[in-house]
Amino acid sequence: MKIDAQPCRRDEGRSIVPLVPPQTDSTQDQDAYSDPSTRAISVTDVENSFVESVYDKIAAVYDWTMGPTLHLGRLKAIKLLKIQPGEKVLEVGVGTGINASLYPRDCYVTGIDFSSEMLDKAAKRIAAHGIDNVRLRRMDAAALDFPDNSFDLVYAPYVISVVSDPVKVAGEMRRVCRPGGRFVFLNHFMSTNALLARAERFISPLTVHAGFKADVDLPAFLAQAELEPVDIRKVNIPRMWSLITCNKE
Repeated sequence: MKIDAQPCRRDEGRSIVPLVPPQTDSTQDQDAYSDPSTRAISVTDVENSFVESVYDKIAAVYDWTMGPTLHLGRLKAIKLLKIQPGEKVLEVGVGTGINASLYPRDCYVTGIDFSSEMLDKAAKRIAAHGIDNVRLRRMDAAALDFPDNSFDLVYAPYVISVVSDPVKVAGEMRRVCRPGGRFVFLNHFMSTNALLARAERFISPLTVHAGFKADVDLPAFLAQAELEPVDIRKVNIPRMWSLITCNKE
């Protein structure tokens, strides 16, 4: 399978930049009740070049590690998407193509990713399984190279906690979704339990080296991306991953 290569922007400067200084317990409590439209979505910021390098490194073992861990969520999520025959689907963050065989064969899927190593794995998977309704392109999720209103469904599985600018990615997903279509996020978000949330904030600067932020704040993300979901539901066991569905008017 041929991958359509698109030039990817590389950011300069440090790879990981804390957005806020270490906080005391009282400050953390105040932050939890602050305005979601202004508070940090995560305590850790990552640049595109850092994300690309991490996923290039873990591409070889991704299917052995994240594959089994997230498989049940993938299966349930795609079932809940209720993809109709002939629909045009964009998967943002296609990775190694682990979802490719789960899509109905009578829809048309475009998968994009920032990591060339992940896309190489995806191309080999698609060829090995004889999947002919999925094409791949290398692209920045925050700068999608598609016209407005191009897809019936735009789906981002396990991506919002990975990308450098989740709000911009959400905006791009909405832009390329057609009116009447839906754009959907599948992701882990920070716990509503105060103790677990503190732990996730604490470990997030470490988990980015495994490819994700542990502390993405769902209310802050929804507020800053100006999203009004029509449905939010848990799809994994344990109930740590949420499927968030938005409709484009």
